[in-house]
Amino acid sequence: MSEIKKDGKDYIGYEYKELTASGERASFYLDCYQSFGWAPDERMETGKGKLVLKRERKIMNKAELTRLQRHFEACMDEIAALERSKTTNGTIAALIVGLIGTAFMAGSVFAVTHVPPLVVLSVILAIPGFLGWILPWFIYRKIVARRSKLVAELVERKYDEIYEICEQGNKLLN
Repeated sequence: MSEIKKDGKDYIGYEYKELTASGERASFYLDCYQSFGWAPDERMETGKGKLVLKRERKIMNKAELTRLQRHFEACMDEIAALERSKTTNGTIAALIVGLIGTAFMAGSVFAVTHVPPLVVLSVILAIPGFLGWILPWFIYRKIVARRSKLVAELVERKYDEIYEICEQGNKLLN
């Protein structure tokens, strides 16, 4: 009769996760996901900005770790939304002012092409038209600067929340 010899390695089932992140964010994701039991899969080739992670399927406290991981992912989505919101209001305001300036400029053109030409009206309409073309850049910069200060505080609070979540996850692993 033949005997089956084990070399001390038991089968471990893994689950896998693929992330898209680049630069500094990739390192941050890697650090945080390790707090939820994930480890980089060295066997998988990672493309530019792509992380492949694995963890044991039968990890202890999996339900709680998954809940914390989802909370972490929601926080990261909120940070991304906050970063995008820095420029949204500035862009909208600049576009509105630019369109109003364009409307004044169109009125100026119509006034000068009128028969007989209304030169005085054309000049009066051209002044706010030019201002409407010049001011959007300054309006955009001012709104973005103001919003960036507010967003920086909110993002910092989210990072503090993420660190607490990762700390809880790390405690569950140990």
